[in-house]
Amino acid sequence: MTASLSWPLPALLVWALAWGFFLASVRLGLHPLAALLLACAGGVLSSLLAPNWWRRALVAAGFPLSLAFSGLVGLHPTVWLLPLALLLLVYPLNAWRDAPLFPTPRNGLRGLGQGVPLGVGSSVLEAGCGLGDGLIALRQVYPEATLHGLEWSWPLRWLCALRCPWARVRRGDIWCADWSGYRMVYLFQRPESMGRAQAKAAAELAPGAWLVSLEFPVPGLQPDLALQGDRGRPVWGYQVPFRQNTAAL
Repeated sequence: MTASLSWPLPALLVWALAWGFFLASVRLGLHPLAALLLACAGGVLSSLLAPNWWRRALVAAGFPLSLAFSGLVGLHPTVWLLPLALLLLVYPLNAWRDAPLFPTPRNGLRGLGQGVPLGVGSSVLEAGCGLGDGLIALRQVYPEATLHGLEWSWPLRWLCALRCPWARVRRGDIWCADWSGYRMVYLFQRPESMGRAQAKAAAELAPGAWLVSLEFPVPGLQPDLALQGDRGRPVWGYQVPFRQNTAAL
C-alpha cells in the first residue's frame, strides 16, 4: 500500500484503525451497525491502495471478519452481508475480468507527448480510469488535450471525478462504450485483455488514432512506439491501421 511499509504491516495498520474507529464510535453512542458500516467503508477505501487483488481483499475483509469472530456485538447474521455488498460496490464482479485497480505511476507516461504529438483539444480516453492516476499522468504529457475517463465502479468513478475535476469522467463499461470519437485510447489492463482491446480499437478508432498500453503489449502487433516509462515500465503505442508483427508469424 505504501512504499515505506512492508506487507503485512499496511493490512495490520488498516485493521487496527478500523477497530479503533469502531470502538470509539460505539463508546460515543453511535449505533453498532452504523459504526460497522463506517469502519468497513474505511477499510474498503484503504484497500484501493494495495498493489494486487488478494491484498486488497485481505485489507478490506480483515476488520469485519475479526469482528464477526470476536462475538463482541450481537448483530443478526445477515448484517455480515453488508461489508460484502460494500466491497462489491467498489469492485463489481464484471470488472474483475479486467484490471480491478492498476494505478498508473505518476511519471509512467513520460515521453509519450513527444512520441505521439496531439493537437490542442484532442480527445483522449483512459479506459478503466480507477482513481484517476492514469488521467493525471496523461495530463502531464497532454496538458492541452480534452481528457476523458471511463470507469464501471461508481465509487471509483466518483472519487476519480473528485481527483480530476478537469477531466470528463463517467461511469460505463469500457468494452461497450464507443471509442470512435477519440484520438487516443490509453489503458493499463491485464495481458489477457489486450487482444480484446486491439479488436475493439481496430473496429472503432479512426485511421491515425492511437491505442496506448502501459506495460503490456498487444500480441501479434508491431508497435509504432515503445518507451521506457517510470521505473522501467514499458509504454506501447499502436497507430491505426495496426501492423502485424511479421517476426512473430
